[in-house]
Amino acid sequence: MGISFSESSMANDSHAESHLCQTSTTSVVLPIIYTIMSITGLPGNAISLWVFIRKIAIKTSTHIYLINLGISNLLLCLTMPFQATYYSLGTKWRQHDTMCQMAINGLTPVIHINICIGVMILSWVALSRFASLIQHSHADRPSRWLKVLPGAFLCRKRHAKLAYALCMVTWAIVTIAVTSFVVLYSIREARSVDDGDGNEACYSVAVEVGGEGSHVFALVAVSMFFVFFLLVISAYMAVIRHIWRSRRSAVISDSQRVYARVFRNIVVIMVVLVVLLLPHHIYKAIFVHIVNELSWSASPPKDACHPLSMYVEVKSILLCLATLRCSTDPIMYFLLDKTFRNHALSLLRLRTSANDSQSSKSNMGQLSQATSAYTKDQHEMDIHQFSNHLVHL
Repeated sequence: MGISFSESSMANDSHAESHLCQTSTTSVVLPIIYTIMSITGLPGNAISLWVFIRKIAIKTSTHIYLINLGISNLLLCLTMPFQATYYSLGTKWRQHDTMCQMAINGLTPVIHINICIGVMILSWVALSRFASLIQHSHADRPSRWLKVLPGAFLCRKRHAKLAYALCMVTWAIVTIAVTSFVVLYSIREARSVDDGDGNEACYSVAVEVGGEGSHVFALVAVSMFFVFFLLVISAYMAVIRHIWRSRRSAVISDSQRVYARVFRNIVVIMVVLVVLLLPHHIYKAIFVHIVNELSWSASPPKDACHPLSMYVEVKSILLCLATLRCSTDPIMYFLLDKTFRNHALSLLRLRTSANDSQSSKSNMGQLSQATSAYTKDQHEMDIHQFSNHLVHL
């Protein structure tokens, strides 16, 4: 949404009389995209939660992380219809209108809370899966990461408890931090809005650009994103390196296929993170710099388009790209994971009960074979388990 939480306050007075101009990209294309995201993301994440909660009897740490990620995605998708409405009607709403205040103080925090939570949960999943992989390795020497990772990530019996604790702490910290800034904005920076006549449009410089306090919060949020983003990238690069070392010592006949699948899933995950989330956070820092530079420039003519109009529009497009992940996750599950696909098709009644029964028997047979294979070679099973869980990211 254009009301980016980290930039939601009054702008500089030198540009107060100019207004933001919208193009068809903001007023037409973005509402259409958000509507499509809502239509696909809401049922997709609901099905994902149904599969993870109802169809998986024994919850591993990965399932716990994915359930929380699904809840976060679902909440994000619930904001999409309001996002579409804001970009369509934001220039018609006044800043004191209920819909505008709801967008600033309600919907915008939800968006940024769930973007942050999504990145942090992906980091916990990456560390958890990497720890599970390196514990059972046939490489020529133990991984040095065994000495670096916390013991909780390496203890199988504590994986689920650790996942619950990390998710609870993540939700609490992010929610408190973002909510605190909402209160700060409402009390301090919004006073400059209250001192005006209240007739300025909701889609305005005051709402979209932000003041000094919100810019500082934006830079803090960007810094935290890069910490967790680099953590995810580092974990998966270490996984690739570890797999390459283990590959030279593998004696399993089908290990090459397993390693190729793991590598494919890692590439998909990293591409999604880089393409969807990275541009938005890089541009947020650039946007703050641009705003500070323009604050010293001359004021534009009255009723002219604000010089930041184009930059705000780019910010809105990249925010839309960042929120797209809430709709792409269920699609990734469906395309990359056979078990998830079977459960989803069963829910949609695209398969007969006979086929479901046959699939269930087949899965039981595969489970029996997998158990036997684990007894024969524990390392191969850990690689298979890692591959199966990795596609859920």
